[in-house]
Amino acid sequence: MVCRQCASSLDRPGDYCLVCHTPNADTVVLELARERARVTALLAEEVVAAREITTTPESGEDETVELRNFAGLIADDVRRKRPEEVYATGDRSVLTAVRAQLHYSLYRIRGEGAVEAVIERRGKPALEVVTAPLSEKLGGSHTTLIGGRSGREAVETVAGHPHVKKLVPGPIDASGGGSRSGVRAKATRADDNGNVRLLVRDGSSVQENRIVTTAYDRDTGERVREDLNEALQEATLKE
Repeated sequence: MVCRQCASSLDRPGDYCLVCHTPNADTVVLELARERARVTALLAEEVVAAREITTTPESGEDETVELRNFAGLIADDVRRKRPEEVYATGDRSVLTAVRAQLHYSLYRIRGEGAVEAVIERRGKPALEVVTAPLSEKLGGSHTTLIGGRSGREAVETVAGHPHVKKLVPGPIDASGGGSRSGVRAKATRADDNGNVRLLVRDGSSVQENRIVTTAYDRDTGERVREDLNEALQEATLKE
């Protein structure tokens, strides 16, 4: 394949052109399984590249190195494209390992037909990305967070999402009857404006935190909610 701008040869289809500094892909879709990953590059609504990367899973102490190397190959293929957006679906352990090696926000997408789903989503208005630091996203009159370090990790995981504008901690209700140990959190169903709530539970105490997102309706808010719950699950905090 050659660059669409200057016709220079590219090492791989969809690669960013280092001669004229032109991107030849704007979106990458990752379909991740534990033994095999498919990296698909899109330009507008056209598939310009699709590459499979495989590994042989190890066990024990060797698994950490093997998984990191597998994720590194996937991340390298993404970086070569310099896309505007990266979507991912599949095995959570692989996704977490890839996320650790990429400076991109990975937007989760569910189910079969991931590439088709991303192409369909492209016709809808993109959600605003918020790059403000966590300190600016956290606010409100209630400053106490339940759950100690784990509770703060849950709040920071949610507030750090690129489609979250503000997280406002709510009052703590200590009258619950929960008996589970440890901190658990989940984002609740989106309202008509696309905003959600973060429920953090610590034993019998519950704190409901208001999350203002960049979503513009219930459907787009549900996309953000699913992303938030996936992030909490990856952090082993999902209720």
